[in-house]
Parts: sequence; structure tokens; C-alpha cells
Amino acid sequence: MEPVWLVWARELQAIAQTGLTFAENGYDRERYAAIRSLAARMMVYYSAADLVRVEALFAEQAGYATPKVDVRGAVFDERGRILLVREISNAGRWTMPGGWADVNQSPSESVIREVREEAGLEVTVRKFGRGIRPCTSWPHTAAPLPCI
Repeated sequence: MEPVWLVWARELQAIAQTGLTFAENGYDRERYAAIRSLAARMMVYYSAADLVRVEALFAEQAGYATPKVDVRGAVFDERGRILLVREISNAGRWTMPGGWADVNQSPSESVIREVREEAGLEVTVRKFGRGIRPCTSWPHTAAPLPCI
């Protein structure tokens, strides 16, 4: 089991990274930079790492903070129909609800969150499937697909 301080530091770094990606207001950017610095100091305090090196590593990370794993939920109703949603970031194409897994979330937790966010449904993960699909319009080239 990972130490709780490491989980917290990673989560703070992810919040800061995502915030710095999307914040337009200078004050908000300063706050996210302060959170990133706090995460770096936490890492250094509990390890033998060098603060300048950790801050540089954190600063190199850009974009939405994610393990870069796409998760999808195959949700079926009592008649065997599958739930599809429109993917705004993919020209409104129909897809199973899903998206990027979040930092410190298991695949199950990520699928449950994505289905709730995109379809407003509370689901339970029953089993996992793993699929590799080519992704021509996404920033990654292949993705495991946990299924419900």
C-alpha cells in the first residue's frame, strides 16, 4: 500500500497540472502554480529527492493530468440494449460513456465516474473486458477498455 502522503502529493500535482492547462485568469494560474509547488515540497520532504529536480519534473507535465488510459462502460438495460452517448470532443459521434482515467482512481472508479458524468446513471462494475482499438482522432493510439 502506498503512503497516504504520496497519494495526496500526486493528487495535488494533478489538480495543479489540469488547472494550469485550463485557467485563463492570472490569479488562478498563480494559485495552481502554488499547489504544484506544495506537491513538490511534499514529495521532497518524505523522500531523498531534490526540490529543484522535482519542481522541474512537475513543470514539464502539461495538459489534462491523467494516466493516459481511456476507460469505457458498456451499460445494458433489461432488454439488452447498450447505452451510447455523444462524444463532444469527437465531433458528436456516438460512443459508450467514458474518457480518461483520473490520477489515483482505479479503472472501476473511473468507469463509474464517467458513466455518472456523461449519462447521469449510477452503475456497478461487474466485469472487465480488455480491447485495443485504433484511435485515429484521439491523442493516444490504443486503449484498454474496462467494461461494465
